[in-house]
Amino acid sequence: MSSMPPPYGAAEPATSCRVTTAPEVPTAVVIQRDFPMYEMPSLMDGTFSHLAAALDELGIRPIGPAFALHHRAPVSTADVEVGFPVDAPLTSTLTLPSGYDVTGSMLPGGRVAWVSHVGGYGGLAESWGSFTEEIGESAEQMTYPFWEFYVTPPAPDVNPATVRTDLFSLLEPR
Repeated sequence: MSSMPPPYGAAEPATSCRVTTAPEVPTAVVIQRDFPMYEMPSLMDGTFSHLAAALDELGIRPIGPAFALHHRAPVSTADVEVGFPVDAPLTSTLTLPSGYDVTGSMLPGGRVAWVSHVGGYGGLAESWGSFTEEIGESAEQMTYPFWEFYVTPPAPDVNPATVRTDLFSLLEPR
């Protein structure tokens, strides 16, 4: 697997909020608008379980872990992109065996804040809350989109206490 450009792919988790510049990165994603939050596990399973193989047939490779990018705060529904960062832009539409359509998109470039959550997915909301508070205290201004990378691939034998998810938010330009 090629590697993601910094700040992505850091070997060590970020235990406190970091601010840096991130490059644009091409992605292959399933885009959903007003998607019910309670169906998010099926969207992720239906995407992540098939996407790498579908891209491989086109000679496109994931260069980092699976992610979810949000265009607005999710409440009962989300405007979300789920997929992988890739080594080349996806220029056609793929339909996965799960029925989801995959298109090319981009992780935005610019100033970002990021931090790592280590622990089960159930603690992500609390980590997002702390992260948001830390950004506010640093006099930075979050903007959309925000995204999370599932650094530790989910697997039945993985200890939830060791699962790492990196949280990112685009920041207002200075």
